[in-house]
Amino acid sequence: MAPTRSNARLIRFGIFAFILIVCGFILTQGSSFSASTGSQPAQVKSSPIAAADTGDVGKRKGPTQKLFEKGSAEAENQKLDVPANLEWSEKDKIKATFVSLARNQDLYQLLESIRHIEDRFNHKFHYDWVFLNDQPFDDAFKEATSNLCSGKTKYGLIPTEHWSYPAWIDQEKAALARERMHQAKVIYGGSESYRHMCRYESGFFWRHDLMSEYEYYWRVEPDIKIYCDIDYDIFKWMKDNGKDYSFTVSLPEYKETIPTLWETTKKYIEANPKVLAENNLLEFISNDEGKTYNGCHFWSNFEIANLNFWRSDAYREYFEFLDRAGGFFYERWGDAPVHSIAAALFLPRDRIHFFEDVGYFHVPFTNCPVDPAIRFGRNCNCNPDKDFTWRGWSCTTKYYTVNNLKRQKNWEKYTS
Repeated sequence: MAPTRSNARLIRFGIFAFILIVCGFILTQGSSFSASTGSQPAQVKSSPIAAADTGDVGKRKGPTQKLFEKGSAEAENQKLDVPANLEWSEKDKIKATFVSLARNQDLYQLLESIRHIEDRFNHKFHYDWVFLNDQPFDDAFKEATSNLCSGKTKYGLIPTEHWSYPAWIDQEKAALARERMHQAKVIYGGSESYRHMCRYESGFFWRHDLMSEYEYYWRVEPDIKIYCDIDYDIFKWMKDNGKDYSFTVSLPEYKETIPTLWETTKKYIEANPKVLAENNLLEFISNDEGKTYNGCHFWSNFEIANLNFWRSDAYREYFEFLDRAGGFFYERWGDAPVHSIAAALFLPRDRIHFFEDVGYFHVPFTNCPVDPAIRFGRNCNCNPDKDFTWRGWSCTTKYYTVNNLKRQKNWEKYTS
């Protein structure tokens, strides 16, 4: 049946109204798409984090840019007792690098570590990365690591004399020591390569030619995690604030691995008393004014430090004294207690720093800020229930006590 004139008029009106609704919807969607892609507000465009997420991995040049938006993270960080550096540009970079001692077979575990460092810190700052190995790095290792690192990557071969037995070591005696420690189930007690690694990290990594141009370094090992955003230049902060050594985890060393380390250290100090710094941290590493060593050490799989400290006469001579004593091979002296004893004795205590806002994991220990203001202010994704810092076995509690430092809010809830 043909439509009447009034029905036709109603149909035409309905079609016209529908077209208007559709056009309005399209215009609205077009405006929203433009706002979310091309027409960003000025404050978003100026954000280095936003820039790093769009295209060019974020290599920023030119005028200084802010790392926090006013009224958000910047305001929050003003309430925190943690480092902050709101202004930064490429010209502020200092001579610093990451350094990793790794083997070709460590590649994929190390790539996870690099990804954490880049996502949480280095995509904004583009510091170099030095990789060291006692064997040549293969092309697969170089290609994969250089692809992930936003700074320059450098690959170094460790000289044979730095990864071998010195002439004065009795290798039969060393082998027997390894066998005894293996039978006693001492951790890494039977490992020859682990001893070479500890000796190398104690006395040689900072002498490698690739490290000569740098003043600061951040040591990174395979399978580590960084849980919190580091929105300030951590190297520059170390230098500007006169810090020569920093850590995130501290705990007692296995006494079975270092039976004569402290006695050997005391002999060095007796012969060289001037190396002791005023206001040092002896009370952190000894409970009886230096008679014995309590084993407390900074866990060196994370350390950000001033290379000039290791290059100093006091430390070089200390290492050479220890090396001559043979404890790296006849016992199982680790680089962590060696570094820690030296830092505690040869540096004023205010040149050592505990980073409570980084968030760090290396099996089996976690550093996770227990203060919600720090944890949320830094966008940390860790579980504070797993934090080791305030537990009974941690030495960080002693570090806070001997330095009379204010503890993080809620610390008492995470002590057991």
